[in-house]
Amino acid sequence: MKVPPDAGPQHAPAPPGDALVAVEGVVKHFPIRQGVVFKKEVARVHAVDGVDLAVGAGETLGIVGESGSGKSTLARCITGLHPVTSGRILFEGTDITRLSKAGLKAFRRDVQMIFQDPYGSLNPRRRVGSIIGDPFAVHGLASGAERKRRVQELMELVGLNPEHYNRFPAEFSGGQRQRIGVARALALRPRLIVCDEPVSALDVSIQAQVINLLKDLQAEFGLTYVFIAHDLSVVRYVSDRVAVMYLGRIVESARAADLYTRPRHPYATALLSAASIADPDAAESAERIVLTGDVPSPVNPPSGCRFHPRCPKAADRCVDEDPPYVPRLGDPRDHRTACHFPVEEGERLAHREPAIAQVSTEPELPEVDT
Repeated sequence: MKVPPDAGPQHAPAPPGDALVAVEGVVKHFPIRQGVVFKKEVARVHAVDGVDLAVGAGETLGIVGESGSGKSTLARCITGLHPVTSGRILFEGTDITRLSKAGLKAFRRDVQMIFQDPYGSLNPRRRVGSIIGDPFAVHGLASGAERKRRVQELMELVGLNPEHYNRFPAEFSGGQRQRIGVARALALRPRLIVCDEPVSALDVSIQAQVINLLKDLQAEFGLTYVFIAHDLSVVRYVSDRVAVMYLGRIVESARAADLYTRPRHPYATALLSAASIADPDAAESAERIVLTGDVPSPVNPPSGCRFHPRCPKAADRCVDEDPPYVPRLGDPRDHRTACHFPVEEGERLAHREPAIAQVSTEPELPEVDT
């Protein structure tokens, strides 16, 4: 099934330069099928719908957004775990969406992933040494005593006792298990590591330890991170640049300092208003922007700007026209916003019902193939 021409917005191409990864117009749809014997595609989940991003070598790009916005799907597309429906993903200029199996295997030496759940991402029936040593076995780089030596070096590097090489994951705490995941990701000395909510399942005190470990490893090995998280304070701490996703699209991206001090998209403004503030006086005076309504279904996304059913600034133009994802007047070139009516400095968003109400025509679709 071909992707219709209006499957995603016509964004400007990713900025040139020393980008390690460039995501250009990436679309990822999951088909929904009905039928018992002959299954027929009746709709699609628009998980990622026309995304452009560039990640510079050695930097950390944070991606934030509500659950279901497409962050994790985009991460899996970047790592090659999900084939894209359309678009390109360039790694050092090579389009990974067109790689052969052999080329994809070589690519995965340079790109690794740290998963969200340290309990579910490790096989409980295998010993830690085998789990961390898998990359060496898969790529034929080390075996026997040499593999054991390298695995124990990795364990020591991430703060684990190398003598615990033969223990099972159940014998480690949550934070230690995530360190095992970090060690496994580091095994082949990758250029890029995609961190998909790596600390959300951990206690607050352990979160700080893992985040500082990631920052230390980045400084030591020159790593590039794509960091996905719900905690806006964590994203601000680790990220050089931040992209905000909503319903499969990037609605705003900028340097972290610019985005957190002057968000331009109404959704980004509302999202950042919910971030925790360390200063009690500032937190007491801060205005919380509460959005009305639920996130629309990705099976039947709204026309025009996808945020318009919940936006306090929505107008008829927002329903009819998809806003371009470009720098707005007065913003730096790398500060892009997809909004017809961006938030001006000092503007207060009114707490009111959105101007445009959405009527759901979503069909009843029981089965999703992913």
